[in-house]
Amino acid sequence: LFNFFNFDKKFRKMKSFIKTLTIALLSTGFSLFVYDQYRTFPEPEEQVLQNPTLIPANYTVNTASVAAERTDFTSAAAKTIDAVVHVKNTASSGSNLPSFYRYFYEEEDLPERIGTGSGVIVSPDGYIITNNHVIEDNNQIEITTNDNKTYEAKVIGTDPETDIAVLKINAKKKLPYVFFGNSDATRIGEWVLAVGNPFNLNSTVTAGIISAKSRDLNKRDGVNESYIQTDAAVNRGNSGGALVNTSGELIGINTAITSVSGGFVGYSFAVPSNVARKVFEDLIEYGDVQRGLLGVMGQALDAQFAERFEVEETEGFYITDLEEGLGADLAGLEPGDIIKSVDGIVINKFADLSGYLSSKRPGEKVSVVYKRNGEENKVDVRLEKINRAVFFFMEIRELTPEQKEQLNIEEGLYISNMNNRKLYQSGIDNGYVILEVNGQKVSKLSDVKGYGMGDLESILFLNPAGEKEKVILQY
Repeated sequence: LFNFFNFDKKFRKMKSFIKTLTIALLSTGFSLFVYDQYRTFPEPEEQVLQNPTLIPANYTVNTASVAAERTDFTSAAAKTIDAVVHVKNTASSGSNLPSFYRYFYEEEDLPERIGTGSGVIVSPDGYIITNNHVIEDNNQIEITTNDNKTYEAKVIGTDPETDIAVLKINAKKKLPYVFFGNSDATRIGEWVLAVGNPFNLNSTVTAGIISAKSRDLNKRDGVNESYIQTDAAVNRGNSGGALVNTSGELIGINTAITSVSGGFVGYSFAVPSNVARKVFEDLIEYGDVQRGLLGVMGQALDAQFAERFEVEETEGFYITDLEEGLGADLAGLEPGDIIKSVDGIVINKFADLSGYLSSKRPGEKVSVVYKRNGEENKVDVRLEKINRAVFFFMEIRELTPEQKEQLNIEEGLYISNMNNRKLYQSGIDNGYVILEVNGQKVSKLSDVKGYGMGDLESILFLNPAGEKEKVILQY
């Protein structure tokens, strides 16, 4: 009986424990169910590894706040490639030798050399723009178009100062050509294509961006350069080829590279299309380049020159002197004025000024913004015909009617600034007049254009006393 009583007691305790455990388990299960059904905080995001997405190079961004230039070059290349030609120049290798050595050859026996380059057809009737250095000293020029047809070209005119030459071929059909673009509207960072024939490889297209504008490769050579600089690959044979924008418009003529090895190293330079077009039109219409002169002399400002001239401006063109009677003088500009812009083109260095004026003609007016005593002013200036040139380190000018009457001569070129040391040591100085070069009379600046160092044999001078002096030269 005692044992039965103990067993019953233990059974009741176990039953109570199981009941309590069952209630606890049911409560826990119910709580978990409610938690799972009604929880409100977000689940952690599941991270899924995906393959990288490839974006094509010709994508565009169509948003109101972000502008993106298209980078599909196929249309621009298609518009240009058939209008760029291969230029083959067969020249006498003795043509650039000193005259002393040429006496050992008959003219027909001079050895030949062959140079190659590129050119751009700019009209359907066969006018071509190329570089002057591609076709200089030529005996024969052969043009090969992109469809492998060959033509003999005629030289219409050349301008060594801008390194532009104009050729003409006669085809029996209308030729593909490139439209001129506005090089002044180009921007640094803009996509461009260089099209030409590097290493005689026809119809080669390379791409890059405009790295800089108004580049002067040598500020001490007396040549007013204002190149477009790009990083589009340009090599030997590209000279004279096209630099075009993504619309296929001609914005430059590829002209030069800077390189130690002779190959492309990331810097190429092109004559702006506005300059090339103006030279092209002048050579066809006048046979010579018509250049407009502002009539100012001075220095582009930087920190050093600003300190020297005691001005606060570090950008602009500081006028030190003016040519009497020319546009700037007549418009009221004065020494000490700082030219800040011309026709809206900002002038930060001399190449900005000379480059823009190279695209203008005598008689045109330009709007000049300048600073005087800290105040900004604006005036219109009429450009005059450039009446001087540099000929073998001599600044020369055409004779005025008064000078002709005073010296009793009808032809000649007046030396206004003598910088040729060799001639100076021979007694030739400012005020002398050049009467003849290599036995040919001269009276216009164009009469002495194009002479190479090896071409110069003799110069006949007239001194201020009216006596003639002949100098035999050997370079």
